[in-house]
Amino acid sequence: MSSSSGDRRVSVLFVCLGNICRSPMAEAVFRHLTNHGKETSHPQIDQIDSAGTGAYHEGDGPDPRTMSTLEANGITDYNHAARKFVPDDFRTFDYILAMDSDNKAYLDRLRARILKQKGAEESQLGRVSLFGSFGGKSKREEVIDPYYGARDGFEVAYEQMVRFSKGLLKDIEEEDQKPN
Repeated sequence: MSSSSGDRRVSVLFVCLGNICRSPMAEAVFRHLTNHGKETSHPQIDQIDSAGTGAYHEGDGPDPRTMSTLEANGITDYNHAARKFVPDDFRTFDYILAMDSDNKAYLDRLRARILKQKGAEESQLGRVSLFGSFGGKSKREEVIDPYYGARDGFEVAYEQMVRFSKGLLKDIEEEDQKPN
């Protein structure tokens, strides 16, 4: 995790249930938006990853509809293997972004337990937020899980990921401009 503003670099983790639809799509979009891993990558972005609150698909690649939606929008260089969120992620990532209120509630409970049981300080753990609070039509906008639906659900999710990612990046840039 980063410590202060100015030249700070932040780490971002996107979280959904199974880590094969929404959170990997968000990760891919944010990587694309920030040119992550490239010579021209955004100077304020350090690590970007995604995880699931469940281990249902651990080790699997993204849902084919996620990949085809990304590819249809020019994101063709994304590789991913699903993983489960682990408690150490709170110490690794500054922004932990849940796709919906159920996953946010799970993360909030886990974070509170770590604060209480392990004696961690608030500032040592990443901030849990609803991804939709960055650029959502409302601060509570959720990314509905498209897994059980048709392809159009993935297209709606993609539009949200782009909008929320732009809002997140704007928030990170503005936060960096604030005095310590």
